[in-house]
Formats: sequence, C-alpha cells, structure tokens
Amino acid sequence: FAPAISPPHADAFREWLQQGRAGEMAWLGKNADRRTDPQLVLPGAKTVIVVARNYAPSEPVPVEGEYAIARYAWGEDYHEVLTPRLRELEVVLEAHGGRQRSYVDTGPMLERDFAALSGLGWHGKSTMLISRELGAFFFLGTLLTTLELSPDAPAVDRCGRCTRCIDVCPTRAITAPYQLDARLCVSYLTIELKGSIPKELRPLIGNRIYGCDDCAAVCPWNRFAQASTEARFAARSFATKGKLRDFLSLDADGFRALFRGSPILRIKRRASCATCVSHWATPADRRTYPLWNAPQRTPNRLLPNMRFGHWRGYAKGSHQTLTACPPRKARPQGLHHRYRRG
Repeated sequence: FAPAISPPHADAFREWLQQGRAGEMAWLGKNADRRTDPQLVLPGAKTVIVVARNYAPSEPVPVEGEYAIARYAWGEDYHEVLTPRLRELEVVLEAHGGRQRSYVDTGPMLERDFAALSGLGWHGKSTMLISRELGAFFFLGTLLTTLELSPDAPAVDRCGRCTRCIDVCPTRAITAPYQLDARLCVSYLTIELKGSIPKELRPLIGNRIYGCDDCAAVCPWNRFAQASTEARFAARSFATKGKLRDFLSLDADGFRALFRGSPILRIKRRASCATCVSHWATPADRRTYPLWNAPQRTPNRLLPNMRFGHWRGYAKGSHQTLTACPPRKARPQGLHHRYRRG
C-alpha cells in the first residue's frame, strides 16, 4: 500500500518530457497533470494498492529462432491476465464503502513510483523496478481507492555499484544511472515508433524484432527470484522458434491468428514486417524479393512509399549496416544468463 500523493519523480517526469526523451509517445504528455496527481484520476483517493505478478520461467527456455522477442511477450497478454483480478479486488473494496479505479499500465499513473513507495521494489539504474523476491521480471498493476489503508514502508535502493544494466544496453539508451532516453531504447524502436527505424540504430538492434529486456536479464537480483506459476505466461512456440521469413510471408489473417492473445498484436502486421526486413533481408538473395514486396498489400503509414523498390532499399541499408556491426560485449555469467533473448 502507498499513499495517494504526488509521485516522487513527478518533476523529473515533466523534465523528461520537456527534453523530448519520450519520442513519438505524445500521449504521455497529454495527461501529464493526471499522471502526477492521483486526485485528478480519482477525487478523494487515499491509497494506491500496487500488485505484481512475475513471469520468470522455472526452467531455462532454449531460444532456437532467428530472432529475439522480449520475454514478457512470450506468453499471453498480461493485460488480459491481471485486469480481471484487479476488477475482483475492486468488488471487494466496494463492499467496504470504497470507490476504486484500476489500471495495468494503461492509465495515467506513474506506477513504478507507487510500487517503490509501497515497498514492492526499487528503481534500478535502468529505471525498471527491481524486487528482492521477484527480480526484474514482473508486471505491475495499480488500484486507486478512497479507502485509507496503512501505507507500507518504501523500498530501499539495493543496486549499489552495479552497472550491468547500463553496460549491456545495445543502443546506450540508459544515458546515465536512472536516466533513460526512450528514443534510443529498442523497445521503443520496435514497438512504439511509427516511422522507420533510424539507419544508424539498426545494426545495434541485432536480431530483436519485438522489444528488449537485456537490462532486466542481467540484473543480479534475478538469482533470488521466484519462478512464475502462471501458466498463461508460458512461452508459446512463435516466441522461441521460427524464421524471420515466416513472419514476412504471413498475411493479415495469418498474423492475427499466430499472435492471438499476445501483446505483439498491438504493433500490427505492417510494423512487424518492416522490423523483420531491417534485420534479415539480404539484397543479394533474390529469393527474398517476393517477401519484401508482400507487405505492400496492407496499406500503413510505417513507410511513406510502399513500392517494391523502397522496401528493397530499406533492407539494403539495414544489411549494409548489419554487416559492419561490432561484436557485442560478453555478458556476466550467472543465473540471469538463462533469460536469453538474443
């Protein structure tokens, strides 16, 4: 439990927006006032209840595909798993006279601030939340209530001198401890960005086609994490096996069928195709030409001109930079190494 007060990083959040570090995520700025004042979200709110659900596997999951997908997207959409449970909690609190409003990272809440205030975890140097019991692989849900509940003690920062998350970031999006430039983050580039990925960043992304959680994977606190017991978060076959060619050959119906119930559906087929092209297509391989041309059947604003030549040029630029990509820095050894994503 945390008090429904202005979150500790409210001023830092506004400054982050002013610096343009949110990139194209304009929706973050549209409701900045609500994100920094719970009373504007639920008048009379007294308490923020923060819940967490981990998704770390109990056993190592071999990754055999040509691509990497962020671990949180391996199973079912976490919104569909957590939201009904928060609704059940709302009903219980209503019976005690409370008014509630709940979110699973979809509302105007700085949920990590309230999670830290509630003692659930602390802000890591990657800006992600870290827990002594759950490590770095868990989802958050928040519930505002007008009931006044005794707050828990805030969490203590236990990162010490560790900089593994900063060192492993492929695009150097963690510009300093506790500072993130979303415009450089692979998760932003492969999920939130509506335009094409900047050419200078494509070689740094490697084989990641949806998100990145390298900063979470190398966290030493994962060695103490409890394994998830949620079967719906178990890895589906597309997450760890397959070829990029398979994604490019999907039509719209095939894309929806393959990713039904997955958070990957939110980026749509066209964005997925463009990301795959930037990672895989080789101009010298004429067998790939029909696949480069295939995405033009579905209009989208991802690339301004969807003619075959433009897709080929997009792939050509990516291939040329990928071949010049320097070897990645070796990761520290330990239990966290088993959460491989590429």
